[in-house]
Amino acid sequence: MKGPLRIGIVGGAGWLGGAIAESILEAGLTTSSSLSLSYRSQQSGQFPDAFWTSDNQALVERADVVVLCVRPQDWTALSVHTKGKLVISVMAGIRLSALSERHKTDRVVRTLPNAAAKVRRSYTPWIGSVGVGEGDRAIVRAIFNACGTQDEVERENDIDYLTGLTGSGPAFPALLAAAMMKDAVAHGLPNDIARRGVTTVLLGAGRLLEHGDQCPNEIVEAFLSYRGTTAAAIEHMRTAGFDDAIAEGLQAAFRKSVSMGETP
Repeated sequence: MKGPLRIGIVGGAGWLGGAIAESILEAGLTTSSSLSLSYRSQQSGQFPDAFWTSDNQALVERADVVVLCVRPQDWTALSVHTKGKLVISVMAGIRLSALSERHKTDRVVRTLPNAAAKVRRSYTPWIGSVGVGEGDRAIVRAIFNACGTQDEVERENDIDYLTGLTGSGPAFPALLAAAMMKDAVAHGLPNDIARRGVTTVLLGAGRLLEHGDQCPNEIVEAFLSYRGTTAAAIEHMRTAGFDDAIAEGLQAAFRKSVSMGETP
C-alpha cells in the first residue's frame, strides 16, 4: 500500500464508523482528505477535514475501499453500485453472496469488529470472497489491526458463531460487572466503591489473560485447587448453571446471526 488509502465509510456518523475512522487515521492508513464518510440524518462533528455526504453513491465514487457500517436492518434500503471495488461489511448476518450481488463486486469481505474498537482493543474476525486478492487482504488486516487485532477465518459459519462470542464481546464482561455490582450494593457497599472494585477486577483479569501464558481454564483450575473462597464461588456459580447459561446465550446469538442473513 503506497500513500494514503481512499477509504469511504457508509455510516461514518455512527459510533462504530467513527471508531474505525479514528483508528485508521491514527494508524496513518489514510488522511482526512482521503477519507469519505456518509450520514443518514445528521453529520458528526468529528473529522471536519474529511468529505461528508448524505449521498452514498457519491461516497463510493471518491473511494477505493468502501466500508459498510450500517445496521443489518438498514442494509436492505442501501443501494449503491461499487463497480468492482473492495467492499468491507461490518454487518452481522449479511452473506458474502448477497453483498456481492447487491453492490456489484466480487471483492467482498465480511468482518465483525466490536465496541472495543473505540479504544483500539477490538477483536475482528473476517472472511473474504473468492475475488479478494492478497492486496485486498493486506488492506483488511491493516484496517482491523488499527482497531485492535484480527483473524481471517475459513468459513462464513465461523463469522456467524463469532458474532456472539466476540462481536458481542464487551457486553458480556459488562453483564458480569453489572451482576457483581448489584450484589455488592445489596450487601451495603457504596456504589462508587462497588463500581471501582468490580471494574478493577475485570481490567486486571483482562491484563492477566493478555500477558500470561496460561489459558483461562488453567487459571480457573488453579483457583479451584486452593479450595478457598474463590473455589467456593466458582463451584456454586457452576451448580447454578453458569456454564450452561453462557453456552445457551452464545447459541442464541449464533442463531440470530444466521437468521439475519436469510432472505425474507
